[in-house]
Amino acid sequence: MCGIAGFCSFKENYTSRSAKWQDTLANMKNSIKHRGPDEDGYMLAEHVGFAHARLSIIDLANGKQPMSRKIGNRLYTIIYNGELYNTSELREDLELKGWRFQTTSDTEVILVGIIEYGNEFVKELNGIFAFAIWDSDNETLSLFRDRLGIKPLFYTLRDGVCVFGSELKVLFEYPGIRPVIDRGGLCEVFGIGPARTYGNGVFKDCSEVLPGYYNVYNRDGMKTSQYWKLVSRPHTDSYEETIEKTAFLVKDSIIRQMVSDIPICTFLSGGVDSSIVTAVCADELAKRGEQLNTFSFDFAGNDEYFKANDFQPSRDRPYVDMMVEHFHTNHTYLECDNIKLADALYKAVDAKDLPGMADVDSSLLHFCSEVKKFNKVTLTGECADEIFGGYPWFHSKEAFEAHAFPWSRNIEPRKQLLKDDLLDILQLEDYINNTYETSVAETPKLPFDSPEEGRRREIAYLNIKWFMATLLDRMDRTSMFSGLEARVPLADHRILDYVWNVPWDIKCRDGVVKQLLRESARGLLPDEVLYRRKSPYPKTYNPHYEGILASRLGEILKDSSSPINKLVDKKKVADFLAAPSDYGKPWFGQLMAGPQMIAYLLQINYWLDKYKIELAI
Repeated sequence: MCGIAGFCSFKENYTSRSAKWQDTLANMKNSIKHRGPDEDGYMLAEHVGFAHARLSIIDLANGKQPMSRKIGNRLYTIIYNGELYNTSELREDLELKGWRFQTTSDTEVILVGIIEYGNEFVKELNGIFAFAIWDSDNETLSLFRDRLGIKPLFYTLRDGVCVFGSELKVLFEYPGIRPVIDRGGLCEVFGIGPARTYGNGVFKDCSEVLPGYYNVYNRDGMKTSQYWKLVSRPHTDSYEETIEKTAFLVKDSIIRQMVSDIPICTFLSGGVDSSIVTAVCADELAKRGEQLNTFSFDFAGNDEYFKANDFQPSRDRPYVDMMVEHFHTNHTYLECDNIKLADALYKAVDAKDLPGMADVDSSLLHFCSEVKKFNKVTLTGECADEIFGGYPWFHSKEAFEAHAFPWSRNIEPRKQLLKDDLLDILQLEDYINNTYETSVAETPKLPFDSPEEGRRREIAYLNIKWFMATLLDRMDRTSMFSGLEARVPLADHRILDYVWNVPWDIKCRDGVVKQLLRESARGLLPDEVLYRRKSPYPKTYNPHYEGILASRLGEILKDSSSPINKLVDKKKVADFLAAPSDYGKPWFGQLMAGPQMIAYLLQINYWLDKYKIELAI
């Protein structure tokens, strides 16, 4: 896994002032050095510049980038961030076509495949990726992103220049590009956030390559092409056949994603999803006489302060202990205290370049930094809830009937702290409704879907396009900030393609949440774990943490130079801080309640200040 960055302009001859542009490339690379601390690489040509920061996982000795291949007078160059899980099959096909390889890296397979088959070769890739290819003969820059957007790729077009990179911060290293937030950006932060409209980079004129797309930039401008999308089809497999196929796809994906020239580990929460991933990995490594490293996370004080509620019915530790004993993993229990959690709120903004899921982000960022001390590659259980229907809102009458994003139905908490004149400018309800209705209208349905099944598809589509994307963003930035590669085998597109069309009475047979996934894993896990009621990623219930946040926000509001004072009403915030917090009524997802609203405001203030953001409203 790596970081990529670059620029392209047909009005500029970058080689005529090579020192300046080499410095620019170095600055771009340095801004994302955390993504790839092992090795650097650059390429500067007349109309294009590439920079690469490498995290060495496959072919440690020969996988250096940028990587080029010359065919006659035509030079192709690639920079790549990702992992390919069907490398051997693709290499065999290309070798039959007469190609010979100098490395064992997936990077070279992708480059040669694009040369042989063109950009549509991306349809053959099973993996997580964002990459750029420069074709010198056609003077064409192509930008590719994986089907589910697991790896990020942002860009901006400004005055005939295309600037791109793995993270938003890269764009602002190019001369003349400044971070500006207009009305749309503020609506994203206060109305949609910590989610983000797909394709929207929040900053003015900043975009991202959409999941399942590639963009081509040449002298005619930018053209986008979709190479993958969800397709609704009739499901004809029996219940037993569906379980069998799901079991194969899940296990095959996990085993494929164990590929690495260095040891792997897993995140083990004790929930069904991470336990399935851990079980398969532990069994596969045991066949080689190796032991799997596993890691679980919790917070100081939760022994005393944990409060069970509808979203978090139980603690994780007993189930983690069962898994460790059953699979004999080399387990590490990681814990985060209040101060580290609060301090990491700001690092989480550094990682994401945007305010995020408050301490849900900052805690994962802290834990990833600890895991990196032991391993550089981890597999996680992310995305099963979106694909298999695990969240409460898949089963909620209120979510079915609401004209709203199901994880964020009540927008009043978002509005209650903002200045009245700002609310008049933003018109948050209109912005939210427009984005919601646009996504719902995209939902692929079958003409014979019942109204209930059609609504289930809408909720599933919203989760995949929005909520899952938010969690994948979180996982990428928090892990890569410490140079840790996090893989998500349950988000294999083959699993999604298949399960998308499985009827609800199979996915949740007999009303059991994620019954299809559980049945597909029968025999892998202890039954106590396999049929455990869902409990999401942990958060702290320590009231001292909320006290720290409130104190810090109070100090910020007292400082007239704090940029958030332009946006929030001090009296409204004071009243909010004085009111008791309700941990069981989140305003986003399942975890973000009162304390997380305070933390979100702290992140917004830090973000505005650090990036010296110009407000254009």
